[in-house]
Amino acid sequence: MEILNLKGTEDTPTILLDKKNGIFEISGRSLPEDSAEFYKPVIEWINAYGAEANPTTEFAFKLEYFNTASSKLILDVLSALEEIKGMKVIWYFHDDDEDMEEAGQEFSELVEIPFEFKTY
Repeated sequence: MEILNLKGTEDTPTILLDKKNGIFEISGRSLPEDSAEFYKPVIEWINAYGAEANPTTEFAFKLEYFNTASSKLILDVLSALEEIKGMKVIWYFHDDDEDMEEAGQEFSELVEIPFEFKTY
């Protein structure tokens, strides 16, 4: 499978999806102009990965900030991950960022995936 590696900008997160090395991460700030278009290749990659997934997968979210449009697409990403056996989400947030912690808690209640919360 091809590696999906999108370099982050001030408005878009860094995304690295690498099946071979077991790296699945979205990090940074997410406020792209067209969230649906930005996340489309990510969701397509996840759907393809689901057909031949690793036995276990840890998907890391290390977001500093995301806008309302991105939150809908993050939920779409999580919904795609929900279909994959052996999936676990690691939701990272800064010690003092209660909003990001709370966002992770809310997402964890909307999907059937085990979540682990970690500070950094």
